[in-house]
Amino acid sequence: MPSGPVRLPVAVAMAVAAGVALLLAFPPYGWWPLAPVGVALLAAASHRRRLRAGAGVGFLTGLTLFAPLLAWTNLHTGYLPWVLLSLLQAGYLAVLGMATAWVSPLADRFPVVWPALTGVLWVGQEALRDRTPFGGFPWGRLAFGQDDSPLLRLAAVGGAPLVTFAVAVAGGLLAAGAWWMVACRRGGGGRWWMPAAGCAAAVVVLLAGGLLVPVATARDTARVTVAIVQGNVPRLGLDFNAQRQAVLDNHVEATVALAGEVAAGARPRPDLVVWPENSSDIDPLRDVSAGERISAAADAIGVPILVGAVLSGPERGQVRNAGLLWRPGSGPDLEQLYVKRHPVPFAEYVPLRRIARMVSDQVDRVRADFVAGTEAGVVDGGPAVLGDVICFEVAYDGLVRDTVVGGAQLLVVQTNNATFDEAEARQQLAMVRLRAVEHGRAALMASTVGVSGFVAPDGRVSDATGFNTRAVVVRQLPLTEGRTLATRVGVLPEVVLAGLAVAALVGAAVLRGRARRRGAASPAVQLTDRVAADLE
Repeated sequence: MPSGPVRLPVAVAMAVAAGVALLLAFPPYGWWPLAPVGVALLAAASHRRRLRAGAGVGFLTGLTLFAPLLAWTNLHTGYLPWVLLSLLQAGYLAVLGMATAWVSPLADRFPVVWPALTGVLWVGQEALRDRTPFGGFPWGRLAFGQDDSPLLRLAAVGGAPLVTFAVAVAGGLLAAGAWWMVACRRGGGGRWWMPAAGCAAAVVVLLAGGLLVPVATARDTARVTVAIVQGNVPRLGLDFNAQRQAVLDNHVEATVALAGEVAAGARPRPDLVVWPENSSDIDPLRDVSAGERISAAADAIGVPILVGAVLSGPERGQVRNAGLLWRPGSGPDLEQLYVKRHPVPFAEYVPLRRIARMVSDQVDRVRADFVAGTEAGVVDGGPAVLGDVICFEVAYDGLVRDTVVGGAQLLVVQTNNATFDEAEARQQLAMVRLRAVEHGRAALMASTVGVSGFVAPDGRVSDATGFNTRAVVVRQLPLTEGRTLATRVGVLPEVVLAGLAVAALVGAAVLRGRARRRGAASPAVQLTDRVAADLE
């Protein structure tokens, strides 16, 4: 192995390149093979560095990744939320870089475990980032950039954490191969290319192994015909709420038009219609006119409509983001109501409002705090039991799994992308694809402005709509009731892998302690001991 870390200027360049590679793995680019390359570059840049330097290169990678990845957050809200969110997310990769530097003695003492160390540290970092602060923000997980990768199938076994682990292991293999190749060349040994070739072959085997994981099929199952209504909005942006009557009218009119096409035989009759989040920001339970408009649409099409509605209450000054089943002839079915369980902090509610106002008075644009629901999004739509999650909730493992455990046969994501852009919508659709494979369920995403579409249990997308346009798509989907291994084991793979990350950090601390004691007792310090001491 090389005797020290790469030179700092080289490490800085590698850190930036790592961020670029990771970014390009995600939609709208979708160059998923670059994700392991990005992991490898960060691992090599952080290896054997001092802790502060490791944190620094990790932060550079994080900033290079998250600033452009989350650029959609500044389109209509200004630069401050985007900057603060990007810096916060980059901070977690700074922790990852520091952790990578910390475990360097362990990787040097046992080189064969370097890829596994890389994998568990990434899972540990994501587990932390997905939960903190205020419930976390899982955007940019390695798993969400693998929607076209063979590794996506691993989601059926261990969910998103296992996919992240596999991607990071592949990156660790690339880093280890390159590191050992440099060591062989410096040592003057022959066949210096063999370690790199061996590690590259291991990456190929890992990717090919993903293809061997069985995924759910659509054979010999009951089916349901679903229509997604993407009504579109008059204007993109934060003044979405000022357009709420027009948005509701758009979805009503598109549904009535669909009913006309069904009556004429031009379209198959759906069993269920899904409207997106915020399709009725006028509370239809309190506003008679809004309720009548939705009833007119439901009566015209003759089947239930899952409406994305903003409901007042339960207390004065509070609101709820909900999926509400509206039946033809009878109207709202209050027994089939899902209230969003994870409102978005600083967008749907403002934690620590007084302190947040000191940073920016823009938080006062959130006039009423959304109240979180308490029940899983299991909605009995009649012909199918739906697993409903709203917008960013699709990024959270437990919220989606709870619907499947509760009996959902079909996954539904109601979302409003009118305040963002097409890149954000496609990133979200990639998450839907992972959830479909993870739980062996067909899925759909219904958006106000796009991208909407259907996803098969194997992750394939059908009838994806364009962005910022009105569209109605109808498709027959399979209904499944079995549980994948990932559904059964739940959070266990993440707990095990994150636990191994903690164990690695403790093991590295033990090695560093031994190195310190040996260094004090004898001037003849072995290579691994010198490396450990240098990390202090």
